[in-house]
Amino acid sequence: MGVLILTREQIKQVIDMRDVLEKVRDVYKLKSKGESVIWPLVNYEFEKENAAMDIRSGYVMGNEQLHGLKMLNNFPANTEKGLPPFNGLMMVYDSNTGMPIGIMDASYITCMRTGAAGAIGVDALARKDAKTLMILGAGKQAPFQIAATLILRPQINKVYIVDPVNYPQAIALANRIEQQLKEEFDVDASGVSFIAEEHAETAVREADAVITVTRATKPMIMNDWVKPGTHFSCLGSDMEGKEELDENIFIGARVYADDIAQCVRVGEMEIPIAKGTFRKEDIVGEIGDLLINDVKGRENDAQTTIFDATGLYILDLAAAKVAIANAKAANMGIEIDM
Repeated sequence: MGVLILTREQIKQVIDMRDVLEKVRDVYKLKSKGESVIWPLVNYEFEKENAAMDIRSGYVMGNEQLHGLKMLNNFPANTEKGLPPFNGLMMVYDSNTGMPIGIMDASYITCMRTGAAGAIGVDALARKDAKTLMILGAGKQAPFQIAATLILRPQINKVYIVDPVNYPQAIALANRIEQQLKEEFDVDASGVSFIAEEHAETAVREADAVITVTRATKPMIMNDWVKPGTHFSCLGSDMEGKEELDENIFIGARVYADDIAQCVRVGEMEIPIAKGTFRKEDIVGEIGDLLINDVKGRENDAQTTIFDATGLYILDLAAAKVAIANAKAANMGIEIDM
């Protein structure tokens, strides 16, 4: 059996957000049925370089039968060196045989499945009449969040883009996003207003759903700004010490995790739990529990809901399987015998 090697550009050509959304939803369900294993997360902060690395791994059963790992590097200063700031590699194995089936760029698949995760949180927990979305963070991940959310919630007609540390980046994204959505994701956003907002408070007060994708280590969104019924999908906090929300937002909110143990350790809920503002026992359940109807979702239109998503490699595995199958069908990539 050969091992397929795929580059970022090749993956980009063969993978579709709609397929990824379906796979991510299915894997969340498998996890809640006990058909997956998340192995311990390894991460490291390069303080001198203001950079980070993490290694994620896992095993997903059911119809997938895959295991593997990925290493991701986030070195923001690479931009000044003419190098990509975000890169990584992933290895995929057939869990029926233990044989490797794919070695590929990890960055694009990570962005796709992360976009799908944030959007699934919005779709499952935001009010049904939600029409205004806010994205906190205008970096590499923002277009994927917007694309996936508009696919699942096409009634959204206004998107605020906020970047507290780089407002020009938010302006640039707002100016190009409609075209990018059409060309890269086949999403028609001609009826959506994209607004680069300099002040987070202004956007939060208007938003029905908020997706956070920053590296913040102090709150960027304060409790006093949040209107009743707001949903938050929090994806930026994936290492100890990261924090995007005022911990008081957790008080009285219905809170869900992608993986409870991992979220308690490194997620958005880490600091509220450490401070005693929120308790592990108050977590409603995992998002997969909600998708298979083992726990209840939003109970009324005034509740605040939070989906804490630290990132699960089993989602990457399912997305990678789609990329491998589509690439083989298109005769794309290099297949070698190890």
